[in-house]
Amino acid sequence: MKCSKIFIFLFIISIILTQGCRKENPTDLMSTLDLELLRLIDISSNGQGKSFYLLPDSDDLNHIPQDPKNRLNASKVTLGKLLFHETGLAIFPKESTGAKTYSCASCHHSAAGFQAGRKQGIGDGGSGFGSNGESRINNPNYSESSLDVQPIRTPSTLNSAYQINQLWDGSFGGTGLNIGTEANWNKDTPTEKNFLGFQGVETQAIAGFEVHRLGIDTLLLNREKYKTLFDLAFPELPVEERLSTQTVGLAIAAYERTTLSNQAPFQEWIKEDYEALTDHQKEGAILFFGKANCYQCHNSPALNSMEFYALGLHGLDGSGVYGSETSTSAKNRGRGGFTNKAEDDYKFKVPQLYNLKDSPFYGHGGNINSINEMIEYKNKGMAQNTNVPLGQLASEFIPLNLTTKEIEALEDFVTNGLYDPNLARYNPNRLPSELCFPNNDAQSKIDLGCN
Repeated sequence: MKCSKIFIFLFIISIILTQGCRKENPTDLMSTLDLELLRLIDISSNGQGKSFYLLPDSDDLNHIPQDPKNRLNASKVTLGKLLFHETGLAIFPKESTGAKTYSCASCHHSAAGFQAGRKQGIGDGGSGFGSNGESRINNPNYSESSLDVQPIRTPSTLNSAYQINQLWDGSFGGTGLNIGTEANWNKDTPTEKNFLGFQGVETQAIAGFEVHRLGIDTLLLNREKYKTLFDLAFPELPVEERLSTQTVGLAIAAYERTTLSNQAPFQEWIKEDYEALTDHQKEGAILFFGKANCYQCHNSPALNSMEFYALGLHGLDGSGVYGSETSTSAKNRGRGGFTNKAEDDYKFKVPQLYNLKDSPFYGHGGNINSINEMIEYKNKGMAQNTNVPLGQLASEFIPLNLTTKEIEALEDFVTNGLYDPNLARYNPNRLPSELCFPNNDAQSKIDLGCN
């Protein structure tokens, strides 16, 4: 009897210890909201499930979409990170006071979700930064016509690995949707770079390096740090060809492809941390992939697509905009302004949806100033731009009949569920030039706390 009691006692202890050591199964934490979201995601992904929306780790180079003509390697990414932020390459400013004061990151920096932090980015001729680019204004030494600004809202480079063609009109890239548009790759214009045969990320980086008044500073780029990285990044090229405008652009593009919002709560939820999203955000996600039909256009790991739609939004204008164009100019006609096809007029590429709250300007014209306002706009399905013919509006742009509570839940998911809080990890610690970044003008150095 005594042995029997001891055996029972030991048996109970073994069960307790076994249960204490057992790893908690993620599915044990799933709620009815999680199950409904999984069901809808299975439908939106055509049966591939939540892994369809998974963004790879930024150092998992084999799983990041890349241009076959610009294969990723760690040294090329490191080199691109430095070049992207290198204000020492700002050697062709319109005014001497602008020399070495701007970089690619002036209009695409991590503090603004790799957007500009203002409605219209300013490269050469800009002054100041603020906390996320919002305080950048024109340098008083520059006339408005000499500023380096774009006629359309600066798009984000975040998650750009999921875009075969770049820009709101998709005009950059000699592959993908631009096969057959060669007649529009005009000589002595940025789109002429499409003839190099690279995808959009690479083409934009190569063309943009010249367009935005950057250049090869041989003294800087032949310093040991840069020279070593160029050799490691492009070992397949002859030594004398490793430093060029093209290789600089290819390195920058390699870095841009690794800037992925893979630490957002929705990404953690995909990786089976079912508590990463709040219940309210899950309700919003259910609407995104269900009643609101957001996924019909935003359906990829970056929640973008390579489709073009007319939503009847205004072009770039208003306070803080320099050199705005007419409503019927090429840029404000979207894809049609590039292809010269009437059926493409006023259609713009579907943007990615991560870290939108970092730069509160939405649409190609930046005239909507909150995520709530954008959701309300799509919920009503009424165009604001009367220049857009009704026949051009997307068939998906119709009233959604979302309630106020549903709009609030959807807003919470887009605003917070798709927000990666740690994009600063993509910044270099310092530049080989020892200059400040993303800007190096006097006011930006004060704002950024640079010496």
